[in-house]
Amino acid sequence: MSSTTNFYDLKADLPNGNSYNFDDLKGKVVLIVNVASECGFTPQYKGLQALYDKYKERGFLILGFPCNQFGGQEPGDDATIASFCERNHGVTFPLMKKSDVNGDNTNPVYEWLKNEKAGILGLTRIKWNFEKFLVDQEGKVVNRWASTTTPQTIDTAVEKLLAGTE
Repeated sequence: MSSTTNFYDLKADLPNGNSYNFDDLKGKVVLIVNVASECGFTPQYKGLQALYDKYKERGFLILGFPCNQFGGQEPGDDATIASFCERNHGVTFPLMKKSDVNGDNTNPVYEWLKNEKAGILGLTRIKWNFEKFLVDQEGKVVNRWASTTTPQTIDTAVEKLLAGTE
């Protein structure tokens, strides 16, 4: 279990070996998604990119965390994943280094997220690719959605946070 108690204390590994410092996210609304390139939900990349394009100028960011823990649906290396996402879905939001979201080697970001916001029936485990966590401008997890929830459905929640009406 992570000893991190604050969203802004987190860091994530980037494919280039550098760290993405979450302290840089202060004041932003952030959607964090575990992604995969060969999943039935992979077409959500286009919706995620559309959401990012719509709100990025207002302080919204999406962070994608490629993961191969569900049906081996993210088999490529980081370069292959980035190329696939850009070429097939026009993805420009940041993708982190491929990592685990469950188990002994869980990425610390996902340890923290799952601890902050349990899923249905109070279960913390990520059930499948494209689960989504929405973090507000103060670093609080305000919502968690299952894979079946589309980016278009999340649009209203993002808009409300950005407008300060949530």
